[in-house]
Amino acid sequence: MKIEVTANPQKEDLKVISKGIQSYNQQHIPDEVVFEEDTRFAVFAKDDDGNVLGGIRACAFWNYCIIELLWLSEKTRNKGVGSKLIKAAEEFAREKGFAYMRTETVSFQALPFYEKQGYKVFGELPNLPKGHTTYCLFKVLK
Repeated sequence: MKIEVTANPQKEDLKVISKGIQSYNQQHIPDEVVFEEDTRFAVFAKDDDGNVLGGIRACAFWNYCIIELLWLSEKTRNKGVGSKLIKAAEEFAREKGFAYMRTETVSFQALPFYEKQGYKVFGELPNLPKGHTTYCLFKVLK
């Protein structure tokens, strides 16, 4: 056996991993959860010329959505754009049948913003990255 690290995994190899974990998980979780499709999506804020001024990159599976990244350009911050992006992502997740949102933020980033949007801290990773705390948050979608 050899261990291989790659920055360019083959789609077929990734499929083997997905099918393997689905098979294992099926022993513990109902079929409709195990076999639901992974959903990847993005939400963008763009100017009139189509330039991206901010956005969210997300994925969803197992009845919850994960906000992987949320970024706002300097000129869009504190103008309600982030709230609109979150609202759009949550609405998309609801429409697809997902019941929860999850994300992480670092102490110098957006903890108060997420809390204002109704997200609750469920975990903290102190000194990650060094000198800061990473907060794990979730929200129940209604």
